[in-house]
Amino acid sequence: MVVPTLRLAYLLSSFSVQMAKMITECRGREGSKFCVRLENNLSFGVLAYALNASTYLNMRRNGFDVSALRYEDLVEHPLDMCRILMEFCGLPVSLAELAIKAFDVDSQRNSITAKSILGHIKDPQLTPKMKAQLNELLNKYGIPLIGEPHVLEGTLSCSN
Repeated sequence: MVVPTLRLAYLLSSFSVQMAKMITECRGREGSKFCVRLENNLSFGVLAYALNASTYLNMRRNGFDVSALRYEDLVEHPLDMCRILMEFCGLPVSLAELAIKAFDVDSQRNSITAKSILGHIKDPQLTPKMKAQLNELLNKYGIPLIGEPHVLEGTLSCSN
């Protein structure tokens, strides 16, 4: 494994700050609020989650008819969640069985995000220091902290 030089690491962190600013501004948010130093290898994912959750909640508060769907529910109850999703979208619920067959096909099979490639990546270790840094980031945007049970308002569920 090649470790980047300090200069390269500095350039990459500066680049990531500018990318975060551009992404948030493209989504109609003030980018400077989402400019943060990416302290560890999980920071970008948490920042992306915070941006998406914040945008979603903001849209709901502004009267948009949007709902969330938990990935975990979709994995645990694919047919039930597809039926709920079809109903929410005004589509025939009978399409749910066909929809879950689509999960067997890797839509990213010819890209670097193919299941065959991502399946070899180990889950990152979450140290107490990293958890504290990430929770500080989540807290900044009013998003529940790591380890706190939560479901965003308006989330579609089998138990609704």
